[in-house]
Amino acid sequence: MRKLLSTFAVLVTAAVTLTACGSSSSADTLRVGTLTDAPPSIYVDHGRFTGYDNELLRDIAKREGFEVEFVGTEFAGLLAQVAGGQLDIGSSTISATVARKQTVAFTNGYDTSYTSVVTKKGANLNGPGSFGGKRIGVVQGSVQDEFAGKLAGAAVVRFPDYNAGFGQLKTGGLDGWVVPKDIGRKYLDQNPDVPLEFGYTVLDKDTPSAYVVAKSNRDLLGKLNDGLAKAIADGTAARLHAQFFKQAPVAKELSQGGPGLPVTNP
Repeated sequence: MRKLLSTFAVLVTAAVTLTACGSSSSADTLRVGTLTDAPPSIYVDHGRFTGYDNELLRDIAKREGFEVEFVGTEFAGLLAQVAGGQLDIGSSTISATVARKQTVAFTNGYDTSYTSVVTKKGANLNGPGSFGGKRIGVVQGSVQDEFAGKLAGAAVVRFPDYNAGFGQLKTGGLDGWVVPKDIGRKYLDQNPDVPLEFGYTVLDKDTPSAYVVAKSNRDLLGKLNDGLAKAIADGTAARLHAQFFKQAPVAKELSQGGPGLPVTNP
């Protein structure tokens, strides 16, 4: 009987240990889903995941006592992977929209940006009513996907990542490519031989970029918000923004000592 009880105790201990290891809120290293091709926000440089979003997250993790392991993924499945527990955090310039809050919980915002349509020079796609019959590329499931869907008469073509859409724009397969303006600027700077320009552009301040976690993981959400507030307070967020976004000033809410960009979850 004592032998059976001893064996049972070992099994229970093992089960508790496995359960703890599977809990993202208590793990020392958290898995972060991110894109690989959206500079200067999120990209891979010599095998290292970097960009403003990811370097800021590294800083937050250090402040809050955990480490991050970045995993390249497609945006279309990112929120579902976070909600389902395959990933602990999503870091991909994710706009905090009302619809997405039904699936995941958002941290407070760490950036604002413009959404812009990149076009061939002289295309004159400068207003919401100029896209009738035009082929417009977007990353599937992104906020730009929603944006393009509101352009009257546009034929929206969806891609798994930014590189694929940009490739089609360069070869004439698209009339426009909808991206965060900072990402579009990086592609234009890296391809000076391609005659491109910015067309229709709008500000996204009401839906700032934020990290996402599972709705049930309130402990991790609190840690991320705490670390982000500290990074804004001491100027780290502003410094990283200036490092990666050399042509765009940081939002006043994110400047050193700023109030931040609060995001409310339902």
